[in-house]
Amino acid sequence: MECVLISGLPASGKTTLAEKLAKELGLKTASGSQILIELAKEHGYKPATANWWDTPDGMKFLHERASNPEYDMEVDKRLIELASKGDVVITSYTLPWLTDFGIKIWLEASPEERAKRLSQRDGISLEEAKEIIKQRDIENKDLYEKLYGIHLGSDFSPFHIVLDVNQLSADKVAETVLEKIRKVRK
Repeated sequence: MECVLISGLPASGKTTLAEKLAKELGLKTASGSQILIELAKEHGYKPATANWWDTPDGMKFLHERASNPEYDMEVDKRLIELASKGDVVITSYTLPWLTDFGIKIWLEASPEERAKRLSQRDGISLEEAKEIIKQRDIENKDLYEKLYGIHLGSDFSPFHIVLDVNQLSADKVAETVLEKIRKVRK
């Protein structure tokens, strides 16, 4: 029964790494974003695209969520349940601090690198991506500090692996993490 938890700030490569690890290790994937999408639908929103969070409707939901800690507590409750069952790679901003399950990985990337990735991924200008990254960083850091006392992006104490991904391709990140996971397992 294996569980891998991947965290990092927005657009650091969490989802890409999760997919690559799940394929290589024969595990399922789950994410805080998937659970939040479920909750958004349960509350009448209609998320339709992968980059929905960066749309005005997605941002509206994120603001609503920021004023109601029950959203994130429910997301974390559902993710902890999945982690406890194992055989899963989970991307989450908070789970590494909230559970003892699994191998915990932090992906470190500069705001500039993350904006570049977001721009390429979503087909938006680099300037727009920089503003989105800046706003999401502020909101996420503030939310999780208020909710759990987590210092997202500066407290790496729960992690087995902290990897600077600024100069690495997605394949190199996966290769490096797999090598480190094998060492942690021993």
